Amino acid sequence: MSFKSIEEFENKIAEFYGAPYAVAVDCCTHGIELCLLQTKTEFFTVPTRTYLSVAFLGGKLGIPWEWKEEDWENYYYLGETNIIDAAVLWKENSYIQDTFMCLSFQFKKHLSLGRGGMILTDDKNTANELRKMSFDGREPNIPWRDQYQNITTIGYHYYMTPETASLGLEKLPKAIKTEPKKWVIEDYPDLRDAEVFEI
Repeated sequence: MSFKSIEEFENKIAEFYGAPYAVAVDCCTHGIELCLLQTKTEFFTVPTRTYLSVAFLGGKLGIPWEWKEEDWENYYYLGETNIIDAAVLWKENSYIQDTFMCLSFQFKKHLSLGRGGMILTDDKNTANELRKMSFDGREPNIPWRDQYQNITTIGYHYYMTPETASLGLEKLPKAIKTEPKKWVIEDYPDLRDAEVFEI
């Protein structure tokens, strides 16, 4: 199976959201992580009601963060950054200029692929850098043994598989025609009550 399916899926998602570029990743949380690293974020906030993996990123990356009581809908910014958790957003032409919007294709999301995510951006150079970061620092369409001596980007094993991208291409037409679920803030518990965050 060719990695071309990933590129095709990226282009289709970018077109739907009205974003110049899209970078496929293995999950939304890893997309947010890559954006935090790429932008060298020094501080961010996390809504008290969201998915808990986002709150874990501060400790994982050594970035100071705080809770924020926020009644968000469809998406939220990580504080004063231009990074957006848009995991539950499914809306045509909804890309916000000059941001990194991170999408989710987890099994409960509108485009349900079991796992997967996407970063939307309008910066070509940054999109290319994020793509290399997700592919262990390498160019995705070149065997790593043919380029390892020239790799200059610190990479992570966060890429989307061709199989997931192919499933996305298969399911995308129906997802576009179907009304998405409306998520509400009450779908998420208050994470401040979780024992893990009291440590």
